[in-house]
Amino acid sequence: MAVQDDRREIEQRELFELMEPDNRSRDGVDGILEVDGDVVEFELKSTTKDSVTTVRDFGMDHIRKWENKHWLFGFYTPQGKALKFTRYASPRMMAAWIEEKRSYVEPDYRLAKLASYHLTLEDLFAVCGEKEKYLLQDAKCIQKNQLSKEGYLKLQDVDGGYSQGRMLEVLKMRCEYVMERGSTLNNPHIPKGVLEKFPMITYDHGSQLRELVRQELKT
Repeated sequence: MAVQDDRREIEQRELFELMEPDNRSRDGVDGILEVDGDVVEFELKSTTKDSVTTVRDFGMDHIRKWENKHWLFGFYTPQGKALKFTRYASPRMMAAWIEEKRSYVEPDYRLAKLASYHLTLEDLFAVCGEKEKYLLQDAKCIQKNQLSKEGYLKLQDVDGGYSQGRMLEVLKMRCEYVMERGSTLNNPHIPKGVLEKFPMITYDHGSQLRELVRQELKT
């Protein structure tokens, strides 16, 4: 994360009295709000324009991550030094935009699943050569840096390596990964026309946010 974005995220958490998750980088949750016993997870975004950028390589993982999140969009001055106002969006409010993106990437995602599922031992032999046992370097040649050393060792199902069946699984994993990379969107924007429909918060930020969240949790 850029230093500027990091500063804005910290500012939003402090302004709205959100808690920072212990495992923020792993869980993908930017902030947590407790309201009347409910734990609400937030995605925090900021912009100096009238639209908001999201992420590079937007795919099904992001849809699954975001479809139940609440959002805060901080709108800053052109130099990014001062917050002008913030807009809040619930999962219900963001559902139409997320569904639009899902409809774009999901067919390619399903294609990746189908293509990898139908790979056979003949395909494995064509890519890796035919062997009774495949070694660690064979698996790394396919999966590159997608697995940790521990991950590679955990997949081994014969002494010191991989059976043909297990190596076929490794090949399927790689096929799925490569095809899913091609099914992503490059940094889709949330446009002004979507954002301006969301309620604006300009004062008493913590209390205003909690009231908006309470209303949404009742729907």
